[in-house]
Amino acid sequence: MKTQIPNRDNHQELRDALRQMCAQFDSSYWQKVDEARAYPEAFVEGLTKAGWLAALIPTEFGGSGLGLAEASVIMEEINFSGGNAGSCHGQMYNMGTLLRHGSQAQKELYLPQIAAGACRLQSMAVTEPTTGTDTTQLKTTAVKKGDRYVVNGQKVWISRIQHSDLMILLARTTPLAQVKRKSEGMSVFIVDIQQALGGGMTVKPIRNMVNHETNEVFFDNLEIPAENLIGEEGQGFRYILDGLNAERTLIAAECIGDAYWFIDRARKYAASREVFGRPIGQNQGVQFPIADSYIETEAANLMRFKACALFDAGQPCGAESNMAKYLAAKASWEAANVCLQTHGGFGFACEYDVERKFRETRLYQVAPISTNLIYSYVAEHVLGLPRSF
Repeated sequence: MKTQIPNRDNHQELRDALRQMCAQFDSSYWQKVDEARAYPEAFVEGLTKAGWLAALIPTEFGGSGLGLAEASVIMEEINFSGGNAGSCHGQMYNMGTLLRHGSQAQKELYLPQIAAGACRLQSMAVTEPTTGTDTTQLKTTAVKKGDRYVVNGQKVWISRIQHSDLMILLARTTPLAQVKRKSEGMSVFIVDIQQALGGGMTVKPIRNMVNHETNEVFFDNLEIPAENLIGEEGQGFRYILDGLNAERTLIAAECIGDAYWFIDRARKYAASREVFGRPIGQNQGVQFPIADSYIETEAANLMRFKACALFDAGQPCGAESNMAKYLAAKASWEAANVCLQTHGGFGFACEYDVERKFRETRLYQVAPISTNLIYSYVAEHVLGLPRSF
């Protein structure tokens, strides 16, 4: 075909290396993992050994010292290969909290282990069942007692905790009634998961429509060493927000990888499938939606790299990261529908992978931030309209 999807760019060497690695985990691998509702352990281990998940860790701690742009390409290529970066993307964006706000001692302790693959930081516990995205109202508390903090509360939709060694936890250390601003009084901690599981933390898996390991987590007098506090007590909400820009940009890249996968599959099937004596792709009713999806994805891709450039330059990028996530998630979902429709009945057959990828990309209309909350952010922070909630 005339056009390579995605087009070659200045990250091509990185893309080629990733494609070579991802090719070892073909369609049948992901189908088996999905059918068994299993974790793609072999794939994640392969990524780790090759150093891809240490991309954002500085070279002084054993990582590659790459920027968010390169990290986003890694996530994109995993999804474009037919895989699911949701199994490992947490290590990329959770790293930001430790990198940007952790002490030198914390970095020296954890980052080399993570870079070497001896330790995984895949999980972050923020969301709660009664507060959702209204994070300032969270109920989980961490009370300091001597050289430890005692944690009580509950979290929900906490992903990859069963396949991680460390977890980033956000808890309230000062009661809401005692702070001047509701965003104050929350703190971030590093939790050693294996120690916590035997000392006050319990995990309950949540079965869901996607093969995505996510859980409810309960804390009952869990003790965390005081040295596991990241940054300054009471400033945790700001630290978490700082990392969310990276999260949303990386998710945008994954959606772009999905969208390109759907578009490529749709155009190839439309070109080869013949009905009434000609390829179905010759019909405008088939080719126009595919073309529309390609246009939307290319536009989302530009916003993704704009957000990356600002983030890597240390510039504010809240609007751009939110808009990139919105545009990319929208493009991937529309491309998924187009691809399924193009394949007709075969789109529902597991062997074509369309239905699996369809389920996986649907998640990002809701997580990690919903479309309506992005509208609200842009309306208030970009357009200057009154706060809507």
